[in-house]
Amino acid sequence: MDITFTVGDQLFNYRVAGLFLREGRLLVMRDAPEGNWYLPGGRVAVGETAEAALLREMREELGISAEIHRPLWLNQSFFVPDGTQQKVHELCLYFLMETPESGLPTGVEPFFRREGAEVHEFCWLPFAQLRDAYFYPLFLKEAVFHLPDALTLRAEYE
Repeated sequence: MDITFTVGDQLFNYRVAGLFLREGRLLVMRDAPEGNWYLPGGRVAVGETAEAALLREMREELGISAEIHRPLWLNQSFFVPDGTQQKVHELCLYFLMETPESGLPTGVEPFFRREGAEVHEFCWLPFAQLRDAYFYPLFLKEAVFHLPDALTLRAEYE
């Protein structure tokens, strides 16, 4: 069971996300052609560590056995998703990931992976396009250029 629940008019969500960096590009994904880009990852289940959840999500979404390099941020995010009225309070742990030697396309063309009934679109988004991209969370548009050496606590109100 995922750690996500509703309290009053707010949804609480606990998730993890991985940053894969390669030659000035960031691996991002989206679920619809016009949807926003975000980092690969997903919800943490009850009784599951953040690290185990992240590695599971990488297997499910990308079909790879990735390695966690180090934690970067614990972001406390308060937002209303586009097209909804639902207030969300989300805790997300972001980790720097090591890309496996094989298993991920390396080109600039988008690629697709199926996860159950869902099809995810992935691409290696150049840093130069990140600031103008339809990408969330917003703090990463700048923070990706200044990765912390230790886990950093932060809050974001969108």
